[in-house]
Amino acid sequence: MRGEGNAILPLRLEAVGFDAGGQDLLRDVSLELAGVGVSAVMGPNGAGKSLLLRIAHGLLTPTRGTVRWLGPLGGDAALSRARQAMVFQRPVLLRRTARANVQYALAVRGVGRRERRRRAEEALGRFGLEALGERSARVLSGGEQQRLALARAWALRPEVLFMDEPTSALDPAAVKAVENAVREFVAEGTRVVFSTHDLGQARRLADDVVFLAGGRVRERAPMQRFFEQPVTREAADFVRGELVVV
Repeated sequence: MRGEGNAILPLRLEAVGFDAGGQDLLRDVSLELAGVGVSAVMGPNGAGKSLLLRIAHGLLTPTRGTVRWLGPLGGDAALSRARQAMVFQRPVLLRRTARANVQYALAVRGVGRRERRRRAEEALGRFGLEALGERSARVLSGGEQQRLALARAWALRPEVLFMDEPTSALDPAAVKAVENAVREFVAEGTRVVFSTHDLGQARRLADDVVFLAGGRVRERAPMQRFFEQPVTREAADFVRGELVVV
């Protein structure tokens, strides 16, 4: 699906809110994501970053507001789901081999057996995992598991890839491998949206920053402007490494 143009983008969130346990966790979030590029979702702990990604991806239904894919095929719910993928902070992997994890994801999407084998081998090779194809996914290192999750997502040819703190528990070499993978996704036409606490990572990867605090989008700006000239007090405090008070 990469390189075939936008079928489901842009994605528009309008006045989205989410309540749980009597708490207002997201409030009046309005946001549009379009085109190829990388958006970093940033903010202090508890700001709502992971929740926002899950709602955008369709894993959660907002309590209020709407989430809509506005592309020419965005109204097809099944197609919208098939053209996006998500990689979590702790990869969700099956009790199967690395190769079987990739093939299973393709089977769920209805890809034929021969094509599944071809795509799985291509994906494992692309992410440096070809020698680990028959190893149980659950015994791989943290960095290897994250690369496997990315390989599985890459095999699905997503138009949009959501990533929730993908490098928070990885060593520097694994972080570099994941960041290189993000650049490959973008080079092949995938829209990437990822959450991170790492200001340096956002500087290296992001085209723009969506900054949340207290369950609200406080600021959205091109990456360089966000770090050099934040508009809101909350964003300025965050960039300086100070406590964000809302």
